[in-house]
Amino acid sequence: MSKVSEFFTIGYEHTTPAAFFETLEDAGVGLVVDVRAVAASRRPGFSKTALAAGVSEHGIGYVHLRALGTPTDGRTAARKGDVSTLMRIYNAHLETPAAREALDELTALARSRPICLLCYERHVEGCHRQRLAELLCERLGFDVTHLEADPF
Repeated sequence: MSKVSEFFTIGYEHTTPAAFFETLEDAGVGLVVDVRAVAASRRPGFSKTALAAGVSEHGIGYVHLRALGTPTDGRTAARKGDVSTLMRIYNAHLETPAAREALDELTALARSRPICLLCYERHVEGCHRQRLAELLCERLGFDVTHLEADPF
């Protein structure tokens, strides 16, 4: 088994399940790590059960780390485009015991196979997965690639 030295992030906004799965496969993702606080979606194929089944059909694992999701106040700030408030709220959230434990679990998962952090936002700059990617890079010294599936 080769040594893991990179990981990925992806958002499913403005894409189809088919394009999403193809992007994950092409990148060599082994495990999707869902970092949404609420793993539900109005978009067909992206709620927890459907997403887990979909990635499984492509030989990719799935895990939901709810504790790494954005608190309600942070999601509200994100919808308003207030990234600085989102990050302030999210950084405070990362200090909670549940989030620290989940971050340790995420770190262990990233060492074991190529992971991809999943959230809704297409562009990582307005999403909390940017902060998680920074933390994983600091902890592991890995490279990160922010994937974007073809838009619909």
